[in-house]
Amino acid sequence: MAHILIAYTTKKGSTAEIAQFIGKELQAAGHAVDVAEIGTVTSLAGYNAAVIGGPMYMGKMIGDTGKFVRHHYKALVRMPVAGFIVSLAPVSKDPVGIEYARKALQAALSPLQPVARTVFAGKLDPAKLSWLQKWMVEKAKSPVGDFRDWTVIATWARELPGKLDV
Repeated sequence: MAHILIAYTTKKGSTAEIAQFIGKELQAAGHAVDVAEIGTVTSLAGYNAAVIGGPMYMGKMIGDTGKFVRHHYKALVRMPVAGFIVSLAPVSKDPVGIEYARKALQAALSPLQPVARTVFAGKLDPAKLSWLQKWMVEKAKSPVGDFRDWTVIATWARELPGKLDV
């Protein structure tokens, strides 16, 4: 049984829900799991692997992901790491947008080389947006709704122990 950290950033809570869901899948597989917002993680001592995730806004993975990787680099480089990014690119099935999200994830995790990485479709709830964000969503004709595919997320989570070698 491995001890796995799932560290995430979130803006409106959707990514936190995905991180918690991944944690439950890993716990069901018999692993000890801690799910925590990146800013609350002070040490990686005792962990055998880490999963790092966050949402993409304005072409970048938001939050302190890069700062987290730099601060904990010595510990992270000694353990298997997986990463996920949450984006609306999978909704349109646009390969260019999905590749852009993958590159944003890699940039946020650099110089780490994750053993597994993915792009999950996210959720865009207009009720949680500021008037400016609503205007931008309308202008860009972005899809709104909850596009998270829990079956896809569960499948990825269930494959993680093999990829993390735990």
